[in-house]
Amino acid sequence: MNTVIAYVLPDDTTSITCPSCSRVRRISVKKYRKTSHSLTARCSCNTKFTVHLDFRHYYRKETDLPGLWKKASSAVRGWQDMRVNNLSRGGLGFRVSGQHQLEEKQVLLVEFHLDGRKKTKIVQKVRVCTVDEGYIGCKFVDVDLYDEKELGFYLLA
Repeated sequence: MNTVIAYVLPDDTTSITCPSCSRVRRISVKKYRKTSHSLTARCSCNTKFTVHLDFRHYYRKETDLPGLWKKASSAVRGWQDMRVNNLSRGGLGFRVSGQHQLEEKQVLLVEFHLDGRKKTKIVQKVRVCTVDEGYIGCKFVDVDLYDEKELGFYLLA
């Protein structure tokens, strides 16, 4: 069965596109916000598919960018390698290899370059929201206005 991702707007509506016939239907998904974010849909063309509702505040772009991270409280030393897997205006997700001992709510400093034409360097403080073995999900603490502008352009590309 095909899976479709539907991004939910601030008014709790989304547009669902049939993967078979491309028919679009706009629906309210408010009742799903506190429950399951996946549902099964059937189009009028009789195609059955799974819809994953994405309630994120910002669009998340899949990436594969090398970078560095360290605990914000660390001295100059302590930088470790990471791979930025996804990026949004609100945060990022990255993978680390080996032991890391990171926990939710820790504040980190991350550094990486966007792979756009300008190769913009991003250096930001982030707060850890999710730790799933080697995957770390974070949100930006204080986004510099320049970085926010550059991230916005990058995410649109």
